[in-house]
Amino acid sequence: MRHFRWCHSSDWIAFRNEISIAEILGSYNPPSTQLPHFSAAPISPFSSRFPPPLSLNLRMNIGPFTLANNLFAAPMAGVTDRPFRQLCRQLGAGYAVSEMVTSRKDLWNTLKTSRRANHDGEAAPIAVQIAGTDAAMMAEAAAYNIDRGAQIIDINMGCPAKKVCNKWAGSALMQDEPLALQIVEAVVAACAPHNVPVTLKMRTGWSQSHKNAVTIARAAENAGVQMLTVHGRTREQGYKGHAEYDTIAAVKAAVRIPVVANGDINTPEKAREVLMYTGADAVMIGRAAQGHPWIFREIAHFLATGKYLAPPLVAEVKRLLLDHLEDHYALYGEFSGVRTARKHIGWYVKSLPDGAAFRDRMNRIEDCADQVAVVADFFDGLAVHTDRMPVSHVDVFSIEAEDDETRKEKAV
Repeated sequence: MRHFRWCHSSDWIAFRNEISIAEILGSYNPPSTQLPHFSAAPISPFSSRFPPPLSLNLRMNIGPFTLANNLFAAPMAGVTDRPFRQLCRQLGAGYAVSEMVTSRKDLWNTLKTSRRANHDGEAAPIAVQIAGTDAAMMAEAAAYNIDRGAQIIDINMGCPAKKVCNKWAGSALMQDEPLALQIVEAVVAACAPHNVPVTLKMRTGWSQSHKNAVTIARAAENAGVQMLTVHGRTREQGYKGHAEYDTIAAVKAAVRIPVVANGDINTPEKAREVLMYTGADAVMIGRAAQGHPWIFREIAHFLATGKYLAPPLVAEVKRLLLDHLEDHYALYGEFSGVRTARKHIGWYVKSLPDGAAFRDRMNRIEDCADQVAVVADFFDGLAVHTDRMPVSHVDVFSIEAEDDETRKEKAV
């Protein structure tokens, strides 16, 4: 059972003095002088054992682009469409990457791919992730997306989904290092005439016994890749277990280009500790932004000040979600829009009082106007009890691990 503390503006500071995030999570440990090992377990919420660096909220460059900060929104299939990317940027993300776009030319004109390639009104830099198994096709896909507005091309070697790995794309490419390098070299060559940077997202390896991220990172840097993102799990893990950060630290030590840490970064404290432990230049946040897109500004504030940002106003969250829904409907249309919006709404209300009952009711609605109306009513009802979003004493920021197939089933 979850217990909630209603957080009115006037008592937020008093509440923060009364109970810490670590106590809410039930995971506070007194500071130790021994450096913790992060390979198998999540990082402790507090990092007073570490001296703070001069700045953790750094601007950084990818090629000619200077990013607003080093907090990135991860590409997630079925999630990071253009409306969601813009929402994350609005709420503090310095960079956001598109959903994975296939290198198969026969699918480029499908409705699904056209929606994934939609960048209408999106602020620079526009980053598109491409996936495939053939070097020439990947090069052609890079050029195709550049012609349609892509300013950065990201190569997917990190997706663990079975439908991707069974075709030897995504993280499966890490099993075939020569092919992986051929793809990298072909994509870099296709992008170079356009002065478009190429980045690479990968995992620590295929399995616990086959961790080759450092080898691939060095080869990718030599081939011209300008930034690396490493998810701290193997393909074998999927999204189960815990991310480990030793491999990410090893990649950072092995290359000169920027390295981005990804995996299980779901609180401001965790972001700070991962940056400190790995030496990474940035962090990339995925599932923790689902239903909680303001996590980027919370982390930015914490890195800059060492203090927590108050929870957002209920009225603000209502407005953000309703605006997101309208943008979502405009991209997907009535029939698909009302259905694909359900997962986003469900993430927002998952840990809220009466959220489960509301989600069951909302999932039966098949009209956009009705969906907007019930969402507005739900948050209006919440605002009767509190002006700020309540803080759950369990699972404050966590998003349960789901494989791609589960997420896609929920999106239907």
